[in-house]
Amino acid sequence: MQSFSATYHSAAAQRPPEMRSFQRVTVNLPGRLMLANYDEFECVAAEMSPGDTLITCRGRPSVGERVIAYIDHLGRIEGAVLHLVPGGFVMTIVASERKREKLAAQLTWIANKHELGLPEDRRHDRLTPRDTRAELQLEDGRRYVCRIMDLSLSGAALDVEYRPPIGTPVLLGNMRGRIVRHFMEGVAMEFNSVQSRDALREFL
Repeated sequence: MQSFSATYHSAAAQRPPEMRSFQRVTVNLPGRLMLANYDEFECVAAEMSPGDTLITCRGRPSVGERVIAYIDHLGRIEGAVLHLVPGGFVMTIVASERKREKLAAQLTWIANKHELGLPEDRRHDRLTPRDTRAELQLEDGRRYVCRIMDLSLSGAALDVEYRPPIGTPVLLGNMRGRIVRHFMEGVAMEFNSVQSRDALREFL
């Protein structure tokens, strides 16, 4: 299982600390890019590490330009353009140590998704929640604030501090299901039945 919390390219280890880059993982997450002049473009984060990201985009910033990107499932990232590539560019990610650790955990989860056996079936497209904030409810009525990291018609991955035991029946909105996996950021739940988009309307 891959981990990105302290993994560097071998060549980068010889560079000064501020120039080192973490190992990138393929993510292919859509988002929106805002340039320094406030022009906005649709974009895709093709590869990402906790220190930099490869963005494909129609917008062409200048090397050294400060840019902001809002990436689905990861949120806001900002930094400076390092260099241009065909169809996009590589940018640094400026973040606090805590945010960088959280991003490393999210990237680890994305990279190892198939190994974790998360409930998302490849036949069911990933959905982008309108608001990722939600509540996970247990049968005894206990409720825990959570954040939807990933959502599909068959299940969801949730960033939540409390991790109910595997097999625990839970409720997410009106969706009944059970806990099927634990991972670094929280839990994965599988819905009791494949849902329709209408059933998930409160999240979309």
